Amino acid sequence: MRQFDLKGCLDEVYSRFPEAERKPVIGVTGNFADGEARLADRYYKSVVEAGGVPVIVPPVADVDVIVNTLDRVDGLLLTGGGDVNPLWAGEEPSPRLHGINRERDKAELMTVCLAFNRQLPILGICRGIQVMATALGGEVEQDIAEGLSAGRLAADGGASGVHPMIKHSQDADRREPTHTVTVDKSSTLYTLYGVETMAVNSIHHQAVRACGKRFRVSAMSPDGIIEGIESSEHKPIIGVQWHPEWLEDGGQVLFKWLVGRSAEFSKAKELHHRILTLDTHCDTPMFFPQGIHFEQRDPRILVDMHKMADGRQDAVIMAAYLPQPKPGEAFADKVEPRFDSPKAYADHIFDTLESIIEANNKHLSHAVSPAQLYKNKREGRHSIMFGIENGLALEHDLANVGHFATRGVVYITLCHNGDNDICDSARGAETHGGVSAFGAEVIREMNRCGIMVDLSHAAEKSFYDAIDISSTPIVCSHSNCKALCDVPRNLSDDQLRALAAKGGVAHVTLYHGFLRNDGREASILDAVAHLEHAIKIMGVEHVGLGTDFDGDGGVSGIADSSEMINFTLQLLRRRYSEQDIALIWGGNWLRVMAEVQKVKSGI
Repeated sequence: MRQFDLKGCLDEVYSRFPEAERKPVIGVTGNFADGEARLADRYYKSVVEAGGVPVIVPPVADVDVIVNTLDRVDGLLLTGGGDVNPLWAGEEPSPRLHGINRERDKAELMTVCLAFNRQLPILGICRGIQVMATALGGEVEQDIAEGLSAGRLAADGGASGVHPMIKHSQDADRREPTHTVTVDKSSTLYTLYGVETMAVNSIHHQAVRACGKRFRVSAMSPDGIIEGIESSEHKPIIGVQWHPEWLEDGGQVLFKWLVGRSAEFSKAKELHHRILTLDTHCDTPMFFPQGIHFEQRDPRILVDMHKMADGRQDAVIMAAYLPQPKPGEAFADKVEPRFDSPKAYADHIFDTLESIIEANNKHLSHAVSPAQLYKNKREGRHSIMFGIENGLALEHDLANVGHFATRGVVYITLCHNGDNDICDSARGAETHGGVSAFGAEVIREMNRCGIMVDLSHAAEKSFYDAIDISSTPIVCSHSNCKALCDVPRNLSDDQLRALAAKGGVAHVTLYHGFLRNDGREASILDAVAHLEHAIKIMGVEHVGLGTDFDGDGGVSGIADSSEMINFTLQLLRRRYSEQDIALIWGGNWLRVMAEVQKVKSGI
């Protein structure tokens, strides 16, 4: 009668502490039939066997329910089932369409989009892969045979005569593989299984027709049907057309992958809860004339309140960017709205930012110091800091340094792409041979007023002059490593060493042309490579991230603020400690800011 001994069961639980180890929670989408939410046992048992904790996600299309669910799970499993209504994809139903499930469609399509924006690991199975494709820009063929006859499928298979159509809707035991798939050797699937050909079961009459730009094809059947897709953006997302939950050890590979990536994501979320995450340079204010909505998920900008929340980003320094007029050009002709005065234009940007902050003050706050950043985080508000990109804003008047200090500006990038009255630019004409006499006064006044000197965009001679002139550490808010990408805007190893010797910091940026110049597409992996090179030269105490979002920054894997947590995932995979990640995510920058602001306060 031992199995009915409740006290004995509880005694076993309470005989240890903690009562259970923390395991990743996997949301598993439930089916719906006959007024009941249902889930085949192989799905949740496979999650348990892989080391995860399954939680059934019922088909509820209520946004509050979906968002609260996604905020509490670490990964998502999209299960099989009936057809997706083709009207969601803008298509009329085929006569071959089988039973659609109206209860599931809207709920799951919304869930996939919101989970994708939150960077959750996702595994889609059968219907699940089709939901992924429908939600995220792909196309689904309503019936394979119909698609083949119409020439919409099998570009490399049956339609071209390479292989006759195989039976995809098998009635064999689900544990029985019924055909093979070819696995792309560059895919995550190949990394997991280590084989180019594997046998799978097959219980479907629909398939992904085109995976869309967010995915790449990872497996194909002999007749050219897409059997596997995965993220093309370095994200933990896989979809398969077969049913791994029935394939025992072979199927467990995918469930272990999902649980492992979900455990990693859980750790990243907890880390972001404890540390401050700061992006030191974005150009979002350039889009203000377009009437952007910072409180919405605005597709015109890469940084907004939704994206910052999705990426678990605490703070950002928004720059008032002032383009440098060429000889004969008027400043007013280069900005919108038109301002003859660079100072007035910068003030207009800060006025607009203050209006945005005030309109959203329950969730957003201005900050001018490290203490305010931490206070805002404790109180659940995101922070915006002010920066100036191009000392042109000073209008050759030292008094304006104090003016912008009063406005809360924390750094001034001395120049942009062109020499100004302060210094020569990395893309200038060597007007001064480095920092001008006026520029030296500007740097000393910035030191006195507690504004950080930013040398991104500066010519090499300007860089070394400023290092010598400044009495406080120097920053480079968005600059990469010349050793990895030899362009004028990047920093040489000697510059990195000089910066570190002065106690300064260099923050890796995401502009593709500063990450690589070999014609290949840059990605988050290149950004990490530049970060690690800077760490090798300077030490982990002198690096960080300045994305240049909305100033042409953003690469695959970290394309906007919603993907910032992906940078943390890359660092965790490389076994950086929590202390080091905290330094990279803003700790180093705030050390410099505090030192610079001590001068102003007279401490």
